[in-house]
Amino acid sequence: MMCAMEAGKRGRSVLLLDHASKLAEKIRISGGGRCNFTNRHTAPENFLSQNPHFCRSALARFTPRHFIELVEKHRIRYHEKKLGQLFCDEASWQVIDMLRNECEAAGVIFQMPCGVSRIERGFGDTGFVLETSCGRVMTEALVVATGGLSIPQIGASPFGYRIAEQFGINVTALRPALVPLTFAPEQLSVFSGLSGIALDTIVSCNGAHFRENLLITHRGLSGPAILQISSYWRPGDSIHINLLPELDACGWLLDRRHSGALLSNLLAQHLPRRFAEAWLSAMRSTLPEMPVNRYDNKSLKQLASQLHAWQVFPNGTAGYKKAEVTLGGIDTAELSSRTMESKKVPGLYFVGEVVDVTGQLGGFNFQWAWSSGYVAGQSV
Repeated sequence: MMCAMEAGKRGRSVLLLDHASKLAEKIRISGGGRCNFTNRHTAPENFLSQNPHFCRSALARFTPRHFIELVEKHRIRYHEKKLGQLFCDEASWQVIDMLRNECEAAGVIFQMPCGVSRIERGFGDTGFVLETSCGRVMTEALVVATGGLSIPQIGASPFGYRIAEQFGINVTALRPALVPLTFAPEQLSVFSGLSGIALDTIVSCNGAHFRENLLITHRGLSGPAILQISSYWRPGDSIHINLLPELDACGWLLDRRHSGALLSNLLAQHLPRRFAEAWLSAMRSTLPEMPVNRYDNKSLKQLASQLHAWQVFPNGTAGYKKAEVTLGGIDTAELSSRTMESKKVPGLYFVGEVVDVTGQLGGFNFQWAWSSGYVAGQSV
């Protein structure tokens, strides 16, 4: 919708096609129904891509401040939850209505539900001809804003990638991101009964680290820290979890080396008791349950090291059904960073999640959608 309304403001004749019967379902369900519509601190460093510089131009031309001004123009009340994350005070439908109203004011015509069955180049290799369930459409330019594979239950599909492949445009490897991770069977048997327990942690993998809450689920690990690190994790990799980020565990344990308390009772001072007991059970081969004063200093130092860097080898992810976004997409080497137009196929544009630009958790992916849509709308 961002691209459509900007093109409409320039006097272009714009037709917006959507196979869904409801408009912007991904906006509606985001942020627990309140839409984390941007992040004040958006920067290129908040995005993953094979070309980490590609997003700079669009983000500089349409910033979070620009979208906030649009929100304020429509008198939508909002608040900052944490770390620059902005949410509607009321509900996400306000953002949907705002975008729809802006589109309608710019003369954009909506046709939905309307499926597209075929796309071909126009006569003389200019423009496009679309065969749709609403009839044939002829257009000078085509903008693909179909999103990724995440959350297929609200209509996500690989359609955008198929369009790229049809026109010989490369698509990078795709995988779910901002997604829960699943336990291997041996860990699942120990921790699955702790579903709902949350911990303040620092989670690290492949050079990235995040200080956020971690949530134990019946299948594995979730919560903001895990969703963030999932974008950096690859099958076969381990993640490291600092269970006591506020504490010098080594000094704390050595200060208590003469205590007659059981280790589980001592850990329960800083961790939920059920988790402490389960975690020690998983470590039983190296950390038998006994009073602290029966451990030597070497063992206590080893325990401290494991508390600050618990190594977990996830078995996989919860898949696209639970993923917030898709990592990978239309190869940025194929597109102009200033306009989002294909270098190979004049008049063909790709914006938003379908492109190989993936934001971290916290409103960054919506900001990429607004920014990339804006620059395409200024060019199309």
